[in-house]
Amino acid sequence: MSNRSIITTKDISVIGIPFNGGQPREGVQGGPQKIIEHGLLEQLDTMGWKSTYQPNDDVNQLCPVSDPVVMNLKNPKYVSAVTNKVAQQVLESARSHDKFVLTLGGDHSIALATVSGIFGAYPDACLIWVDAHADINKPETTDSGNIHGCPLSFLTGISTNHPDFQWVKSVVKPERLTYIGLRDVDDGEKEILKELGIKAFSMHHVDKYGIGKVVEMALDAVNPNRDLPIHLSFDVDALDPSVAPSTGTPVRGGLTFREGHYICERLHETGLLVATDIVEVNPALEDEESAFRTVQVACSLARSCLGESLL
Repeated sequence: MSNRSIITTKDISVIGIPFNGGQPREGVQGGPQKIIEHGLLEQLDTMGWKSTYQPNDDVNQLCPVSDPVVMNLKNPKYVSAVTNKVAQQVLESARSHDKFVLTLGGDHSIALATVSGIFGAYPDACLIWVDAHADINKPETTDSGNIHGCPLSFLTGISTNHPDFQWVKSVVKPERLTYIGLRDVDDGEKEILKELGIKAFSMHHVDKYGIGKVVEMALDAVNPNRDLPIHLSFDVDALDPSVAPSTGTPVRGGLTFREGHYICERLHETGLLVATDIVEVNPALEDEESAFRTVQVACSLARSCLGESLL
């Protein structure tokens, strides 16, 4: 365990990003509100956290009248406008270095906002990306054109020439990015990971070494001295669909309930975790009970990041 904690208060900024423009399925924009309705803020209060909540219910007003495909990407102007706005909110919340930032998505294109904001406040941070997918497609190689599969190509500086994302800076060095839980990676993404030497731990590694060893290997890769701030971006599709069924791109063979929570518990334990995203909760998919289970898991992951433990 770290002998210091970067966030020394129990203040937390909870930022909702009810946004679905980075992918084609309706409903994911309802994830933040469902998580709040499930009582997350009250749960954090019970844990001793003092929270402020920015719901961003007005982001749909940023949707342009015309938003044609540009360089193979769908809805680029809408995604850019929303994420640029929220990046400033995240930066303002994080820059004092005494407030934890928890963002609730929304699809994973919102990482353009969250990572930009957190790394603006903590330039030496590292990023742990828990996901079934690598989300590092380049605009010219993405098969779907959905921006939720591309944010890391912009944030790492691989993609720099899209006219709608010139505001996104190359803030994440490849040696400061690692993945846990990958199991559905495009061929082009595999090439990028190899070329840049990005450490990635798939479900094969979880099966082979166990989640405890994998988390330590991930930390060794991006934070070897255990002295850098950590930003965790957690896509609920990293979990097996039996655990979190209400998500847009489920892939069988994912993390168990306990494996997902262990990641959050261990990162909290370091004292270095300064921000967490929880994304891709889509309560409009599946049935009511499946949606409830997924929202419930999202809340418990957040609590684990903030200090809830089994004993």
